[in-house]
Amino acid sequence: MAIKEPEVMNPYAQAVAQFDAAAERLNLSPSLRKILRKPKRELIVNFPVRMDDGTIEMYTGYRVQHNVNRGPAKGGIRFDSNVSLDEVRALAMWMTWKCAVVNIPFGGAKGGVIVDPHALSRTELERLTRRYATEIAGVIGPESDIPAPDVNTNPQIMAWIMDTYSMHHGYSVPAVVTGKPLSVGGSEGRMEATGRGVYITTREACKVLDIPLKGARVIVQGFGNVGSITARLLHEAGCKVVGLADVTGGYYNKNGIDVKMALRYSQEHGGLLKDLPHAEHVEGKGILEMPCDILIPAALEGQLTEENAPRVQAKLIIEAANGPTTNEADAIFHARGIPVVPDILANAGGVTVSYFEWVQDLQHFFWTEHEINERLERIMVRSFEAVEAKREEQNCDYRLAAYLLAVSRVAEATQVRGIYP
Repeated sequence: MAIKEPEVMNPYAQAVAQFDAAAERLNLSPSLRKILRKPKRELIVNFPVRMDDGTIEMYTGYRVQHNVNRGPAKGGIRFDSNVSLDEVRALAMWMTWKCAVVNIPFGGAKGGVIVDPHALSRTELERLTRRYATEIAGVIGPESDIPAPDVNTNPQIMAWIMDTYSMHHGYSVPAVVTGKPLSVGGSEGRMEATGRGVYITTREACKVLDIPLKGARVIVQGFGNVGSITARLLHEAGCKVVGLADVTGGYYNKNGIDVKMALRYSQEHGGLLKDLPHAEHVEGKGILEMPCDILIPAALEGQLTEENAPRVQAKLIIEAANGPTTNEADAIFHARGIPVVPDILANAGGVTVSYFEWVQDLQHFFWTEHEINERLERIMVRSFEAVEAKREEQNCDYRLAAYLLAVSRVAEATQVRGIYP
């Protein structure tokens, strides 16, 4: 089975190295380290999909559950041609720590299918989704593993997964996935949740680091759901968004970009920023090296590397994407005195509101968007304060502080539950 290798450091090796650093500082026993380093379950599925022209194509998909000692597994599903088993393993592990750092009762999971969804028609995408959902139906469920949207998946795809799972059970099971449309049990505030969480974390970090939010120059790499909402909320808070980027490249204007105009432009041009007016075009990942106060990578993993980290000009980095900073780049930023607020804290708003959606589905009682945002605000602020306190106590960086908090919580649950039999 040919799996495309990631161009950057193996993401699972990176995730394990981050865990090892925390385990060493926590002085975890060798037995606990062995347990927490490995995923609990890995499912690989190869399945056929009938295309619109009648031909059959084979696809490979994954579902990895890293740890469920604090509750059901939780994690997104991505459809991307670069999906690999090690990528999904890493993302599942990061989800375990993410749920623990904001102290919600989930473990970590992740799923993916090796496919370019943009090359499929809507009917082909639906057939692929429903077949993949059928293949993993034995390991997902509202009490065991609750998928959600991720790269190239959306509320419609979640609705298809929920419907497929429900058809197998003979009744509607809305709590089997989160990130669904409102009409089938989705939650108010879910679409904005990750970006709103990034905004709250940025605001709190700026307070602690004495960086005035109003007028701060911000670059956001990635203009999908997370990046665009983060940019809009920071723009509304008085930041000067000087750089944006998507798959067509980066766009920079030292005097600031009108984010609302950029959002309209993107909507009118197929969801892309290509040839965004009133901005200088920057090739590839060059936007990451442009002058700014706050840099927010909100695209894919492995964007900030040993190669470009020395040229980053930001005063603060907030990880809106999962794993955007390699361990080598992390060390460079630490040496340069540039704080990095890690993904497992910064982008945890999405899984937090996913938790709210799951709770609402289970009790068939729904909250208003105002209530959702208030609850999200409390959890994100409380979590940032806990990580900040750990950072001060341990005299370490934000990533290690967040890991110390998260790993200790998962380790405690693992010890308390014991090993069966």
